[in-house]
Amino acid sequence: MLRINEIKLPLDYEDEQNDLKKEVARLLKIKSGDIKTLEIYKKSVDSRKKNDIKFIFSVDITVDGDEEALLMRSSAPRVQKVEKYVYTLPENKRTSQLRPVVVGFGPAGMFASLMLARAGLKPLIVERGQKVDERTKSVYAFWNDRVLNTDSNIQFGEGGAGTFSDGKLTTGIKDSRVREVFCEFCRNGAPEEIMISALPHIGTDKLKGVVKSLREKVISLGGEFRFETKLTDIIIYNGSVQGVTLTEKNGKTYDYETDTVILAIGHSARDTVEMLYNKGVPMLQKPFSVGARIEHKREMINESQYGKFANHPRLGAASYKLACHPQGGRGAYTFCMCPGGTVVCASSEKNTVVTNGMSEYARDKENSNCAVLVGISPEDFNSEHPLAGMYMQREIEEKAFLMGGGDYSAPSQLVKDFLNNVASTGCKNVKPSFPTGVKYTNLRALLPEKVTNTMCDALVKMDKMLSGFACDDALLTGPETRSSAPVRIVRDEFMQTKIRGLYPCGEGAGYAGGIVSAGVDGIKVAEAVLGDER
Repeated sequence: MLRINEIKLPLDYEDEQNDLKKEVARLLKIKSGDIKTLEIYKKSVDSRKKNDIKFIFSVDITVDGDEEALLMRSSAPRVQKVEKYVYTLPENKRTSQLRPVVVGFGPAGMFASLMLARAGLKPLIVERGQKVDERTKSVYAFWNDRVLNTDSNIQFGEGGAGTFSDGKLTTGIKDSRVREVFCEFCRNGAPEEIMISALPHIGTDKLKGVVKSLREKVISLGGEFRFETKLTDIIIYNGSVQGVTLTEKNGKTYDYETDTVILAIGHSARDTVEMLYNKGVPMLQKPFSVGARIEHKREMINESQYGKFANHPRLGAASYKLACHPQGGRGAYTFCMCPGGTVVCASSEKNTVVTNGMSEYARDKENSNCAVLVGISPEDFNSEHPLAGMYMQREIEEKAFLMGGGDYSAPSQLVKDFLNNVASTGCKNVKPSFPTGVKYTNLRALLPEKVTNTMCDALVKMDKMLSGFACDDALLTGPETRSSAPVRIVRDEFMQTKIRGLYPCGEGAGYAGGIVSAGVDGIKVAEAVLGDER
């Protein structure tokens, strides 16, 4: 099979398959009829020239004739030989008869559980939150009545934090397992276009169905779930896991025997992290980022990105990704851009305010938003304690709760006022989408001075990259503190801590940064469990 990259088609192409075959035939100097099959591998939008927007394709083809000879005589560097991707589960070398326990059913826990179940290990999955349908009711109840369920919310519950997001599947990691994550999502109801899109997303509305389907698949393979059940202790003897202590929502506590625990706890399970620290599990401080969500009118972003083609039916809501490094300062970047989405209250601890972004598959809401983040390094923690970054996050979130009025409203400010260091008294054309309401104030009083100074410089620079980014009516709502974990749970080349049988996994353990990389890490840890001859 041959892969041909960088094939361009105009925005108004007539027939995708036929037009691509013509371009491939022209490039390879063969007849269109010689192409037996053509599958799109990747599709993206090139909007650098606003008056000539194009689609860019990579395609996989098979041809009549000798592909090697065709490859040899092709002078185009964009042509390469590839093999069809197939994921093969490693051999199960495990001899233990005890069920492995997976703690958490976010992306890392999902894929770890699925791979263990495929191998016949019948994992027990422990999830502190509710099933996704009940969890959704709890989230919306919190937004409506401001009574927070601290165990089932945007951060905790079936599907993990990514379930209430854009369902964004972009990743920077280079790992063949990425393809298996995408394939598995599609097998469980995700839109097929995620397989080819350069900026794939599922949307929070569709992702919930995918999560339920994955749960049912694990159950069909022998897995067992215990929802609304929290890991409260790990039983250790002679440096090895002997079992776990679990606590149900009614307070009932019991021990469960196991020699293998996969910790897919997510980046917000602070009580679990503290328990692990007190058990002597090695941890390190880890850099993270803080900032605020910025909202613009969706139509304004579309026009800035696509010009006169802003409403073209083939383009949809526009996305962007910006980064800069102000002179003498620290780096700033946009994160988790949600076209046609909303800014949501993502608190998981009482009397704290946390922001995040969320989009449905259609991405058709009035505003678009993203986080504007600035890096925080361990030097900024003012403590050598491994959990100092976590406590710094909490301090900002508690301060935000008070600045918002103590009722889960979020502190908010016009970009113009933020740049001028004056408190806002209201909004303009961009209406805040935050579901628990906002209180207009000065965000410079919320975030560290090093962060706000960098954000000011970055907003000005980003406005030159994307016209209107720092416009007067753009709205900032904060704080954004949960972009990544502030701690890394140390593991060795066998994916275990110094406590044998304990496998830190995914974003909460400090080894992933998004849905896809967390899923990949879940697969890798499951492979390590299968290779452990116990």
